[in-house]
Amino acid sequence: MTQKQKTLAGGVSILGLAGLICKVVGVLYRIPLAHLIDPMGMAIYHKVFPAYNLLLTISSAGIPVAISRMVSHYVTKDEPENAKRIFRTALWMLCALGLVTTLLMMVFSGQVAAWQGTEEAAAGYLCIAPSLFFVCAMSAYRGYMQGQRHMLPTAVSQLIEQVGKVAIALPLAAIGMQKGGVIWGAAGALLGSTIGEAAALLYMMWNHHHSAGKETAALQRENVELLQGKTIARRLITVAIPITLGACIVPLAGFIDSVMLTQLMEKAGMPREDALIRYGAYSGPVLTLINVPTALAMAMSTNLVPSIASGLARGDMEYVKSETATGLRMATVIGFPCSIGMSILAQPLLYLCYRGSYTAAQLDVAAELLTISSLTIVLFTMVQATSGILQGAGKQRIPMYTLLFGVVLKIALNYTLVGIPGVDIHGAPWASLLCYTASMIPNLYFVCKHTGYRFQWMDVMVKPLLCSLIMGGAVWATWHFLFGYAGNLTGFALVAGIVLCVICGIALYAILALKTKTVRKEDLPGKVRRFLK
Repeated sequence: MTQKQKTLAGGVSILGLAGLICKVVGVLYRIPLAHLIDPMGMAIYHKVFPAYNLLLTISSAGIPVAISRMVSHYVTKDEPENAKRIFRTALWMLCALGLVTTLLMMVFSGQVAAWQGTEEAAAGYLCIAPSLFFVCAMSAYRGYMQGQRHMLPTAVSQLIEQVGKVAIALPLAAIGMQKGGVIWGAAGALLGSTIGEAAALLYMMWNHHHSAGKETAALQRENVELLQGKTIARRLITVAIPITLGACIVPLAGFIDSVMLTQLMEKAGMPREDALIRYGAYSGPVLTLINVPTALAMAMSTNLVPSIASGLARGDMEYVKSETATGLRMATVIGFPCSIGMSILAQPLLYLCYRGSYTAAQLDVAAELLTISSLTIVLFTMVQATSGILQGAGKQRIPMYTLLFGVVLKIALNYTLVGIPGVDIHGAPWASLLCYTASMIPNLYFVCKHTGYRFQWMDVMVKPLLCSLIMGGAVWATWHFLFGYAGNLTGFALVAGIVLCVICGIALYAILALKTKTVRKEDLPGKVRRFLK
């Protein structure tokens, strides 16, 4: 394990870069997929993921975080044998959970599709069900590596997943369209995702086999009591249950959205096909683009859990405060410019990625949704960072309660707004904004309470927001005066305009952030610091 991988900036840079690449590939993958299976096929494809994500979260969200935290604790205390025992016990538990959830999805695929009002999705559920087992087993390996701050294997496995989607899912989707239309086209794409997960699991198994003993290079302390399997299982469950319940809340809200949004629009008088396509545009192009920068938020949360846990294991509260401060600053330094930049470039991004797959009117509606939905990026990034800090500090129940509160508000606002003719799907982004705001505020309070960190408004909020607003003004002016309405531009002009705006925006934001010390040199990975020198 290199020194770089032990730092928060190093770990975030490794996982964050891989996550960004994966998200970009995911966006690009959906462009030819949308051409292959049409908007109706994409609506069926996206109907599967809310229930799938919910079962995946139930089976694999909590235990990997618990592994990471416990492994970090025992590695810090020079007890590598106990860390290995934790991994072995967790692997058996996750394999069992993965098998159960796979069988559940297969058995109830038709019933779940009927609940959603989209019986056509049943075949897709069958095709993606085995990936639940593969991801669960892989989560044990990832949690073990992350607990030792060794992030590279996780990053590589994420890239393998995405390569599998492009190389396997697209051909299978094309074959499915030829054999059975949009239903089997969507199912073929989902089967490709399953095969990609299987390939990523094989890589993690190979990596673990060839690096056995290297991760835990520290000598085992003498006279250390070795943990027994029952003790490990009990501790894993104690830590994992509240984390799992908290992690389930957002996928559960997504599943409820998949049932609620289309039905509310239909009750308001919208034809079923139009309601499905609008839902597909929101859950597909809009949320897919938003998920690109949130990869950095997930990387940050993943790194913060073992970082905070190791500091507490040493009793080093100054280190805990420092990592908390860095994590929160990085959250807004990343979140604010991504939110503002994507909101301004919503229309050109959607026309670039999905022209030809959706009509101009559908893309304009999606652009309106993305303009508002982009503002959730900074809120989500802060929720992830604060959740990672609280989970590392052993306060995993707090994010569970705050997210539950936020999701209840989201469902209530969805029900109020989406059923109003003329508002319909446009109510969903506002409901998400309320959800993450309601979760973030109490999370910040409890982070300060349990780490001793004193919230720094200027460093965490004011400076990043000010730099982002200046950057956003420059990007808006560049696009507005040089390019205008995206629907009137050729593909080359769209690419050139977006690239110019993004490069100018990044350069201006980087200069402002460094000059105002919004970003400090110690926050940057070593190679970047050496380059700046």
